[in-house]
Amino acid sequence: MKKEPLYSNSRRSWTAGGSGRTKSADLFEGNDPAGEGPPPQTPSHPILSRKFNARLKFPLWVAAGGLFFFLLIYWHAFLTPPLRSLTQKDIDAAVLHTLETKSLPSPAAKAYEIIRPSVVRVRGLDTDPDGDDEIEKGVGTGVVIVDKGIILTNLHVVARAMLVKVVFAGGLESDATVIALKPENDLAVVQAKTIPDDLAAATLQSTRDLAVGDHVVAVGFPFGIGPSVSAGVVSGLGREFRSPEGQRVLTNLIQFDAAANPGNSGGPLVNANGEVVGIVTAILNPNNQGVFVGIGFAVTMESAAAAVGLPPF
Repeated sequence: MKKEPLYSNSRRSWTAGGSGRTKSADLFEGNDPAGEGPPPQTPSHPILSRKFNARLKFPLWVAAGGLFFFLLIYWHAFLTPPLRSLTQKDIDAAVLHTLETKSLPSPAAKAYEIIRPSVVRVRGLDTDPDGDDEIEKGVGTGVVIVDKGIILTNLHVVARAMLVKVVFAGGLESDATVIALKPENDLAVVQAKTIPDDLAAATLQSTRDLAVGDHVVAVGFPFGIGPSVSAGVVSGLGREFRSPEGQRVLTNLIQFDAAANPGNSGGPLVNANGEVVGIVTAILNPNNQGVFVGIGFAVTMESAAAAVGLPPF
């Protein structure tokens, strides 16, 4: 009996289901000879897909935010009218409006507000021989020049007093001791024993730039009333004054026409900036009545600083 060969090298084709098509042709054309359909597609990885979406989402939000911000700025610039540059006419109109609607303080008021915390009332006292009462021998003015309680005043205010007391701007009263004298300039320096916590010293200014006609303000306690303010101008420089008794001649004085009376002695003469340029020391009166007739004298700040031992300007 003749056996069928298991293998054959022939290129014979076999038919499936009598279709007349070869199996090799079906495989070449991608058809499934068993009728099972096309091969399955490989699905995309879900985790990689989510990562890709997350990476893409952030740049999109940034781009959207930038676009919105740009549109917002553009819309604001479109709605806002362009700024007009200020002209000198605009500035003049604004200044004129302020002057018409606001009450500005006078130069004297501004100078007083600056010097006020440093002005003190100086009282020269004596003891009543028949008791313990204090007798007021003289009233003058002083100005704090060092915030440790060092005060500058006139010598003739404290010369005959057994006890000196000062009253500060805030109302605090303190005993004081005379620590230095300069008779040739009628100046005395006193040290208060008790001082306020917020004591302010005045600003001292050289008279080098002081000119005739400059505005000045005198602050003090005329006849014990005060603090009082009077304003005027510098009437002259380098003046000389002889006391009514003829005992003392003062030189290199500032002549001024701001009202000064007994009690102003030792008080500050200040410029428009509230800086002390002199110490009020005398008034001139042909009738020797001790009242102001338009001429007052002040020791220059250079002389006053030398009395205290401060360095020259």
